[in-house]
Amino acid sequence: MDRAPGMSVRLKLTFSYAGFLMVAGALLLVTVWVFLLRYVPDHQIVVGQGDSDFPARYAPNRSDLQEAFAPRAAEAMAVLLVFGLVGGWVLAGRMLSPLTRITNATRRATSGSLSHRIELEGRKDEFRELADSFDAMLARVEAQVAEQQRFAANASHELRTPLAVMQTMLEVARKDPDHGSGELVERLSVVNARAIDLTEALLVLTRADQRSFTREPVDLSLTAEEAAETLLPLAETHGVTMETSGEIAIASGSRALLLQMTTNLLHNAIVHNLPEGGTVRVGTTARSDAVTLTVENTGRQLTAQQASTLVEPFQRGTERVRTDHAGVGLGLAIVQSIVLAHDGTLTLTPRDAGGLYATVRLPAPPTR
Repeated sequence: MDRAPGMSVRLKLTFSYAGFLMVAGALLLVTVWVFLLRYVPDHQIVVGQGDSDFPARYAPNRSDLQEAFAPRAAEAMAVLLVFGLVGGWVLAGRMLSPLTRITNATRRATSGSLSHRIELEGRKDEFRELADSFDAMLARVEAQVAEQQRFAANASHELRTPLAVMQTMLEVARKDPDHGSGELVERLSVVNARAIDLTEALLVLTRADQRSFTREPVDLSLTAEEAAETLLPLAETHGVTMETSGEIAIASGSRALLLQMTTNLLHNAIVHNLPEGGTVRVGTTARSDAVTLTVENTGRQLTAQQASTLVEPFQRGTERVRTDHAGVGLGLAIVQSIVLAHDGTLTLTPRDAGGLYATVRLPAPPTR
């Protein structure tokens, strides 16, 4: 927004300080003047008898006081004005120096330098709270920009892979026209399906990040049952037993997104499980302030560091137990985005016996 140039804050503070000092000085001089008028007569008074021992003298009257007081008062006001302007300029500069550092940091951030920090020294006051808040905002923005850049690079790589595979297949088919087209069509269909799944996952992730949904009461126990029923054939194919239990747990949010969240958690628990005899346990609990969805699965050993990186896009903790349903590496990243969009928390904890323990905690809707 274009704005007309105006007076600087430092100059305004300088004039304000000088003006206040002038008003205070004027009030003090007026008080002294009124006080003196009470004891100075308005006419001349002769003091003494007029003889050689006591010559006659005249006591000062108001006219004499005015002639003597007015120039001195004007000089004092001039000194106060100069002192107020100089002192106000210096004090305003010292007071506004933290704001200058914050402004310079803001300009650097606007130009793209997000690594700079103000790091204002001294005890806590309003300027230091502002500087600390700005530093925290810069750190968060820098982390988000880095994450977005990393995500864009990973997404570009993941999208390029199926397209490159399809291009290679088509070039092979063009060079060998006598080769049967049935196998080529089948392989192209598989690769194309993967590209579609990745695109849809990216759209879901974007929708969750933008929080473009209408909130409504959603029972997590019902979404867990629905997701378990949908993924039952996949669990049977992998030899995984699913167990669902829990109580009614009402959350506030998008039913479609919360169902997607639960489905992704269950899908991840199934495909990252034991080759045979694996289990997945799903449960829900409700408290006065929050509702909880837990998904526990057996599987290979994971470290705490590995578990902390699983929510990053295109990260996989272990190889899946089957080559089908390869996924696109966005399952838990989508879960994390949906949870954050619903003001909740996602905790991934490795099980001592192998596998993962995922806990989603969402705030309970306010009671009416």
